[in-house]
Amino acid sequence: MTPMRSRQIMLAKGITLRALELFEAVAQSGTVAEGARLMGLSLPAASQQLSNLENSLGCPLLDRSHRPLQLTPAGRVFLHRTRDALSRIRQAQAELTVLDISHLTSLRVGMIDDFDAEITPELVIALAKNLRNCDFRLTTGPSHDMIARMANRQLDIVVSAAPADAVQGTVEYRLLRDPYVLAVPRGFELPKGKEMEALAALPLLRYDRGQLMGRQIEAHLARHRIALPDRFEIDSNQSIMALVANGVGFSITTPLAVLRARAFLDRVTIHPLPLAAMSRTISLFAAADQSSHVATEITRTLRALMTARLIRPAKDFAPWLGDSFAVIPA
Repeated sequence: MTPMRSRQIMLAKGITLRALELFEAVAQSGTVAEGARLMGLSLPAASQQLSNLENSLGCPLLDRSHRPLQLTPAGRVFLHRTRDALSRIRQAQAELTVLDISHLTSLRVGMIDDFDAEITPELVIALAKNLRNCDFRLTTGPSHDMIARMANRQLDIVVSAAPADAVQGTVEYRLLRDPYVLAVPRGFELPKGKEMEALAALPLLRYDRGQLMGRQIEAHLARHRIALPDRFEIDSNQSIMALVANGVGFSITTPLAVLRARAFLDRVTIHPLPLAAMSRTISLFAAADQSSHVATEITRTLRALMTARLIRPAKDFAPWLGDSFAVIPA
């Protein structure tokens, strides 16, 4: 009996990687115009690509009678599969970016603990595949600890929130813009223009003021002459988000911190910060005598990982973030 050969299904002409990325961007933003802007396309070009995609699939993906646009039932199914496919492609791209560091014999890396769930494991896999004969050490922890270890020459490369003052003896590669946002219990009413008055009903769940994040939040509140009761101060992001989810209080946090505690997202709502906009920068710091090539290779890998694992998922729970939460290009 002749063995049955598996039949290869070829993609129709209109189903291109560019069209899939555009469809994802339109679904996230709710308008073709915004999706086109995010993709760097003209509106007519974007509309044509979407039409080609729908024609190739033989069904409509977008219900254009609503504003913002809504997905059709077929569109919701296709978006789920599209995100899965794009995530795998972006992951493969990220794994292939670190290609030229096999010459290293020693590398000591420190990573901010906000990256523990999504970024650090993937980075370690990419590094391990390319560091064949290297004495490799990885340390994770809060930013202030990573910066202190860098200053003491205990680490060669550190990824952390950038402190207010320059880190002496290092070269900085900016990676991610991470804006501060409000996290409140799901269902908590936050009237526009009266946010701070409404928040008076809940205590602020403060981040430990020994951490860079906690100090930055306190300084911002002080600049706006806002004094809130000092009932809670916690050094665990997971615990803060658990308390928000259970209605104990509200938090001033960031999308990166929220993603780290995504198990609580179904009971938490994220809003823009009602005060003046504020953000922190996540950067890679390399010792000045460390090879710039090594730092550049790791930076490139991190940017690809963050785009796939952080930026796109964040737009699902807070599409209004727009470009405020974004990878900083080279």
